[in-house]
Amino acid sequence: MNPELVIVGGGLGGCAAALSACSKGIKVLLTEETEWIGGQVTSQGVPPDEHKWIEEFGSTKRYRDYRNRVREVYSRNMAVKSDENILNPGNGLVSNICHDPRVTLHVLNEMLMPYVLTNQLTIVLNTKVTSVKKVCRTIHEMEFEHAQTGTKEHFTAPFFIDATEVGDVLPLSGMEYVTGAEAKADTDEPHALEIANPHDIQAFTYVLGMEYRDGEDHIIPEPEMYGFWKEFHPPIWPDKLLSFFAPHPITKEKRQYTLFREETGFPLWEYRRIFDNNQYETPFKTGDISLMNWPQNDYFLGNVYDVPESDKEKNLHQGKELSLSLLYWLQTEAPRSDGGKGYPGLRLRKDIFGTEDGLAKAPYIRESRRIKAEYTVTEQDVSPDFNDGHTGKKYEDSVGIGSYSIDLHPSMAGKTYLDIKALPFHIPLGALIPKDADNLLAGCKNIGATHITNGCYRLHPVEWNIGEACGALVAFCIRKNTKPKAVREDSQLLAEFQNELRESGFELEWPKEFYQE
Repeated sequence: MNPELVIVGGGLGGCAAALSACSKGIKVLLTEETEWIGGQVTSQGVPPDEHKWIEEFGSTKRYRDYRNRVREVYSRNMAVKSDENILNPGNGLVSNICHDPRVTLHVLNEMLMPYVLTNQLTIVLNTKVTSVKKVCRTIHEMEFEHAQTGTKEHFTAPFFIDATEVGDVLPLSGMEYVTGAEAKADTDEPHALEIANPHDIQAFTYVLGMEYRDGEDHIIPEPEMYGFWKEFHPPIWPDKLLSFFAPHPITKEKRQYTLFREETGFPLWEYRRIFDNNQYETPFKTGDISLMNWPQNDYFLGNVYDVPESDKEKNLHQGKELSLSLLYWLQTEAPRSDGGKGYPGLRLRKDIFGTEDGLAKAPYIRESRRIKAEYTVTEQDVSPDFNDGHTGKKYEDSVGIGSYSIDLHPSMAGKTYLDIKALPFHIPLGALIPKDADNLLAGCKNIGATHITNGCYRLHPVEWNIGEACGALVAFCIRKNTKPKAVREDSQLLAEFQNELRESGFELEWPKEFYQE
């Protein structure tokens, strides 16, 4: 095939980029390292984290269509008892649309299907980029290897989008990029470090799915590293990691958790519950299902990129062992309010991810390599201390909007949480364009953000918006025979591109109703 656009990475950003580009008639190749498209919401098992206005505004039209389709899967296929106007499939606390990862996989494949059926879009799974040929400012070719067969294939295209979870294209192409925390001298950010630390990267998490069946025994075999994790007490933690205590993300004070809802404590089970049995009539007895992505299974002892392969494999293994050890601790030793110990009715649901160990197909990675961009979003852009009114900095080249607090998890460098306010923000086109490449765009968490602003630009609706904008920009550049940087620098081209985005359902500024709250 001869694609006009190669999208490396089939996460939310990659899928949104494919939808956007294909809708404009562009022939696209989409590659994905795992066997599932969808990234953080499917193969990594993280239900959407979203802002409080998401049902009305604050996303692209296609993202709203995706959310509606998720709900339709439940309402069309399940006997829903709930009479709520807005169905939250799992009644989870993290968002209004906590749901099974397999549902998003189905929805995304369905959304992409019209382009697959006509051979406009080719999706290649279990495939990883292994080399990149870049001459001066142009990427000419990429090599991909199939994980199971070892088969290698080369692709050329006028444009490429790096939508991988960790910015895989950047080191392979020899491009400049940033990892970890910048120095205050580099960004002037109030919460930046005095000295840059490229290893100050947020924890990753291996998610697993659990069903609770009271009165039954589903205790797993004791994990290999259980002895280690049972006794592990990080210096930044108020108690052992495997406990019902952790730092409050904002105050850093000792915070109590519970598994289920009690008079005191934060109920972990409800946080990312993806199936609330009380909402459905089912012919087969089943319990509630929740996804484990909690403070207790954040892994921050080592990174998975820009480290030797042996260290990567060690950290991935230990991250898996941490999540399985937390499950085993919950099943056997967790203190109960009735004075007993353990919840043996917790059942590891291996079917959710279809993996032998029951864990997600890939780790949830919060912080990627980041391009050195035409524009880098800093803390000052989104902080209420530097902006008057309801939103953060307004950009002339806005390609979307989003909202989330600056939420940094504990890091590989031993730093604790940083959770501070951020105003609803805009997404600048310049943050998607690398300084040192003309035909590559950043379509995921690898945009021109800092370690700090990654904390609010890494969530689901924003990643989708970033990817969708990249796909639209490639289509625009091909039609106009121009380059992304030229679109940003030419006021007439930029205005035309932004008008096309609006016509496609992008929101480039917060609506008037928002300012009238």
